[in-house]
Amino acid sequence: MQTHNLGYPRIGSQRELKKASEQYWSGKITAQQLMQIGHAIRLQNWLLQKEAGIELVPCNDFSFYDQVLDTSLMVGAVPARYHDLMHDKQLPHIDLLFAMARGYQKDGYDITAMEMTKWFDTNYHYIVPEFTANQQFTLFNNKVLNEFNEAKRNNINAKPVLLGPVSYLLLGKEKETGFNRIELISKLLPVYIEVLTRLEASGACYVQLDEPCLSLNLTDAERKVVARTYQEIRNKLPQLRLILASYFECYGENLTTVLNLPVQVLHLDLVRCPSQLEDILAANITHSHTILSLGVVDGRNIWKNDFEASLALISKAVGQLGAGRVWIAPSCSLLHVPCDLALETNEQVLTPEIKQWMAFAKQKIEEVITLKQLASGENNEAAAAQLKENIQAKKNRHTSALIHNMAVKQRVAAITDKDAARNSAFSSRKVKQHEALRLPLFPTTTIGSFPQTAEVRSWRAKWKKGDLTQAQYDELIANETEASIRWQEAIDMDVLVHGEFERNDMVEYFGEQLNGFVFSQNGWVQSYGSRCVKPPVIYGDVNRPAPMTVRWTSFAQSLTPKLVKGMLTGPVTILQWSFVRNDQPRSETCTQIALAIRDEVTDLEKAGIQVIQIDEPAIREGLPLRKENWEAYLQWAVRAFRISASGVEDATQIHTHMCYSEFNDIISHIAGMDADVITIECSRSQMELLDAFAEFKYPNEIGPGVYDIHSPRVPSKKEMVDLMDKARAVIPAEQLWVNPDCGLKTRGWPETKAALHEMVQAARELRKLVEVHA
Repeated sequence: MQTHNLGYPRIGSQRELKKASEQYWSGKITAQQLMQIGHAIRLQNWLLQKEAGIELVPCNDFSFYDQVLDTSLMVGAVPARYHDLMHDKQLPHIDLLFAMARGYQKDGYDITAMEMTKWFDTNYHYIVPEFTANQQFTLFNNKVLNEFNEAKRNNINAKPVLLGPVSYLLLGKEKETGFNRIELISKLLPVYIEVLTRLEASGACYVQLDEPCLSLNLTDAERKVVARTYQEIRNKLPQLRLILASYFECYGENLTTVLNLPVQVLHLDLVRCPSQLEDILAANITHSHTILSLGVVDGRNIWKNDFEASLALISKAVGQLGAGRVWIAPSCSLLHVPCDLALETNEQVLTPEIKQWMAFAKQKIEEVITLKQLASGENNEAAAAQLKENIQAKKNRHTSALIHNMAVKQRVAAITDKDAARNSAFSSRKVKQHEALRLPLFPTTTIGSFPQTAEVRSWRAKWKKGDLTQAQYDELIANETEASIRWQEAIDMDVLVHGEFERNDMVEYFGEQLNGFVFSQNGWVQSYGSRCVKPPVIYGDVNRPAPMTVRWTSFAQSLTPKLVKGMLTGPVTILQWSFVRNDQPRSETCTQIALAIRDEVTDLEKAGIQVIQIDEPAIREGLPLRKENWEAYLQWAVRAFRISASGVEDATQIHTHMCYSEFNDIISHIAGMDADVITIECSRSQMELLDAFAEFKYPNEIGPGVYDIHSPRVPSKKEMVDLMDKARAVIPAEQLWVNPDCGLKTRGWPETKAALHEMVQAARELRKLVEVHA
């Protein structure tokens, strides 16, 4: 029985990668220094896993930005707009990688970034590959081989990890019509075979090919491509041992294809789909030589493993296959969890009672080893003690008075259909809102946050340490808020925001004020690139003991006659971007959060706030991977949003925001949310996402983003007008707002001010254009 791991967090236990990348982008360290920090993180991760007892340690799971973008660079799928940087400027590969991810606006170049979207149903983002009909692939970057050799030099029994060729194509996007990207497999596969051949020649015994798209509803044609692809790899490399890994769901109707693939090891996510083990053991696999990798340790959440449940699954597999054909692993890469629970030393932040129920990446590696020791029947006193401790922690959690609040449960049970509906239909509300708000055509606004400068963050840190009093801190936040209001007035923004300078994170800020949440000091996970988040932990029933945002929103509104928008995070997003309790249905937890947000919405309205935004960027992200499970999720997710938004009068305008999502397949449910205005990310996709709204004849108002805030480049007024011209070609002008793609927290003030000034000017020009045509 072997142990292995699918991937380890790449950010470093102290976010070393984030800090180094941002220093490199700002010119404070050299490329060589950045590479040295990357090497140090990789070596630390490898040695940690090796010393814990992991027998096959992953390599090439490290990335300076994103593993899908790394694959694009490996196979030479560099969009044409970057070719001048490659050939004329001869940009080093690391800088080309960052240019593709972030855009490039210097040295006379102005090149937009590639599109970014969510990695399946996680809060991790990847850079979307771009394909053309005549797409060519070539081995362009040797990162995977270099890191395998680096691991070998450090005496690591390394297992290279690659995104599989079929999933790589399916995760991309056709940039022109007339072909299907899956047809490119015949051009792509030779590059993969070349990479695998080099790895084998360098001594790789096993290679892990991640094909997470096998958890989706594939077509017959796509399944045939999978079968042909892996048969061709086997024909070319008959001795190379392949680990096929899919995760986040069952194989479903793809299972027959998967079981016939010529691979040595098949990985199963038994956290998300424990029932699939029975299906696979019942199939002909019992008569073959395939090894099953049992993903029994949760790679997506921070709760301690249930050893008794995991051992039952392992015992069932060993009973039919024998111990030699069973491996133990986490369910997926540990990229999605924080690094080390041992770093949580402040018992006032994370109490010992709650901490005993948790495990971060390092602890999950230890759980894998303990499960092997227990399942192998070794006379191991330490493992036996850990089993006893694990059983006791499970009992403590089940009976803990911290978790259950009967008042919350009773309030959820008392919800009626009326609680999930506005008083009037949108057509009636729209008239009342236009009369009350008196906004111009193409009203301008931002999504909520303004730059969180080092100075602003330092105030928060000093306040938390006690170096600033509450009064001193409040005065600093008030001054910053007023400055942002005055600046928005000066550029003539229509609907203002207070800037959110008092907030650390759009979910953490609310979680800190809600009962049922707890926080970590160092529980950071990567969202994209250098962007790290510290998700709250929902351990118990949720309720709101006091108003959360009314004070600062009301203060901002008192400074100006213009409208100031109340800014809230929606219940589905708070759920999705937290580590959620696993002892009750997620729908139940989401409804509890919805009631808490509803209370805040009604308090904002009472305080005179006429426009309230409830952000739901994660509603598409939470969609189950298999279509047969969509309807049940969408029913409770949309209902939760409506509960949060429906306690106000018709004249109060409710906004929502969504980003980096495909909307075509759930557009009717988005309409069912019944928000008065929806703002969406559109700039990287060049307004493609609006097609779904146009085809559906979406009745409510829409703000398609015209400023890509995930790139440091500043778009021109003309660029924004051109984007809005595309929008008004498919959406009536009277339904359109003008806004950035997302919040501006991560940007700097110079680029923010320049871009928003251009945006307001673009709106003015659009009004003139419409007047001329009228």
